[in-house]
This record gives sequence, structure tokens and C-alpha cells, in this order.
Amino acid sequence: SERFINRSKNRSKRLEKVHVVIGHKSCDLDSLISAFTYAYFLDKVSPPGVLCLPVLNIPRTEFNYFTETRFILEELNISESFHIFRDEINLHHLNEEGKLSLTLVNNNVLTSEDKTLESAVVKVINPVEQCDTGFEFWEPSSSLVAKEILQEAPELVTEQLAHLLRGSILFNWMSIESEKMTEKQEEILSILEEKFPDLPPREDIISVLQETQCSAQGLSIEQTILKDLKELSDGEIKVGISTMYMTLEVRFEMIKSFPFYYSGDSCLMSFLSLYGSLVNYLFIYFGSFQQLAC
Repeated sequence: SERFINRSKNRSKRLEKVHVVIGHKSCDLDSLISAFTYAYFLDKVSPPGVLCLPVLNIPRTEFNYFTETRFILEELNISESFHIFRDEINLHHLNEEGKLSLTLVNNNVLTSEDKTLESAVVKVINPVEQCDTGFEFWEPSSSLVAKEILQEAPELVTEQLAHLLRGSILFNWMSIESEKMTEKQEEILSILEEKFPDLPPREDIISVLQETQCSAQGLSIEQTILKDLKELSDGEIKVGISTMYMTLEVRFEMIKSFPFYYSGDSCLMSFLSLYGSLVNYLFIYFGSFQQLAC
């Protein structure tokens, strides 16, 4: 809740034993919601004198990039000012003083600059599981967090918390474009919906999140490119790949304006002109590669 975040932020200014819950550097919706809800859970079940704190693993200045994350928090009247970002807390200093415990969500590997924090890690909520067939199975961290809270302390799940967890699970299912949810996800959603029947319909949440994900409203060109930046590395160099979202109408105009540059799209354009009614929009991948300094 908003009171939990505000109280945690105020207590973080005092010297206490601090249990930080931190997600992936991508700060996607799953990472943020998982970190927030699990820290809330720990705050309720931990002994006195332990400050349980959700930390967003990005600088505050980058939070504008994450439109879908900002949207769901704004819907629940959770102000951005209450959040603690990575550049606002010195985890290394806390660890050196022996005051830090770390729970990692949506990530089981610390970055190279955080290797010295390994000694503080007490729990990893990893969305990747090994199946009997030998294949890796991916389950959203928010699903795993919801399952643990519902098992250990179901009375802590408020309607606001259910809305956060449910939105994150639906967004992850939407993002991987799977036809069916896993049994675990469906079971958790059913429990939350039965507990809080006034939650908005799933279709409404998915529709709004889709629109929000593709929105770059209020972002500069640089912020739009950085919004969905992915990094690939062979250990020596890093390559950044960005995704740009646009409607078919915008794409058609680009092809018409620059026919030589987009000549490879002519077959695609012909097909879409004939069958465009079947498609609402495409995810167009911005094909420029940028070498990033290590």
C-alpha cells in the first residue's frame, strides 16, 4: 500500500537492519510488482527491527520509460515519489556495515558491479524452473510471489495488492503471446478474482496494458529508444537492440516517404493492404545496432 512505501522510505533514513527486495535491471512490470508485494509481505512477517524495503533497480530519471508500470501504479494512486530507486540507496555501504540482506526477484544473477553483494543474498525468487523433460519453464515472479503470500498469509492480500499481482500476471501472459495460461497462473488469478469479485474484467486490463505498452507519449526520441533497450554481450563488448512500436498507418507513411530505404517491405505492404483488416498493428523492430561501452 501507499502507507507501507511511505513508512519504509522514512525508516530507511535511520540505521537499521535492512532487508532489500530488488528486481531485474529491466524494471519491467513483473520485477517491480514482485519486489513491492514481496517486501510488503516480509514487512508483515519479519521480526521487529528489520526494515523490509522494495528498491527499483534503475535510476529515478529512467522511470519515465516504463509506461505500463507507471500506468498501473497511477491507477492505484501510488505516487512515484514514494519509491526508492537504486541511485538513492547505497547497498554496498549497508553490506560493508553488515546491515544488508538481499532478496532477488525475477533475476538470479547479480551484475558485475554488484558481485560484492553476493554474501548478502538470502533468497532468490527465480521465474525459471527446470522441468522433468529437461526444458526450462518460465513462470512470472509475480505468480511465485502471489502463491507464497496466499499460502503463508492470505489475510495480507488486499484488493489493491490483488490488482497489482493480477495486472502483472496478465501483462506477462500477454507479452509472451501464449494461447493459454499455465495452470499455476490460472489458479492464482481465480483465487484473487474469487476473493475480490469487483476487480476489473481481464479483457479490460489486457486491452489497456497493450495500449499503454505501445505508448511513447511524453517521451523524447532518446527515451523511446531506451525504453525497451536490450543488451547482448559476449563478455567483451555489449550490443544494444531497441524496439520501436508504431501503427500500420505510420509504417505505411514511412514506406511511402522513403521507398528506397524500405524497399524490402513492399511485399509486406501489399499483403497488409489486402488483408489489413485482420491486423490492428505490428511490432516493428528498429534495426539499428549500437555498440555500448562496457
